[in-house]
Amino acid sequence: MNWVPVVLGLFKLGVIGTTIFFAIKSHRDGEKEQKQKASAGPQYVPSEPTAVGAPKPE
Repeated sequence: MNWVPVVLGLFKLGVIGTTIFFAIKSHRDGEKEQKQKASAGPQYVPSEPTAVGAPKPE
């Protein structure tokens, strides 16, 4: 029964290590996405939203 704490400890380290890996990956992906948005420049945003299928004013 001395193997139980060893197995559970290794499992715990594996879970914590995986969690840390995905936390760092998510943080870096978020920074990369923000950097890409910032370098893309300003985006066109219509001043008035139009309904789909609405007739265009002339």
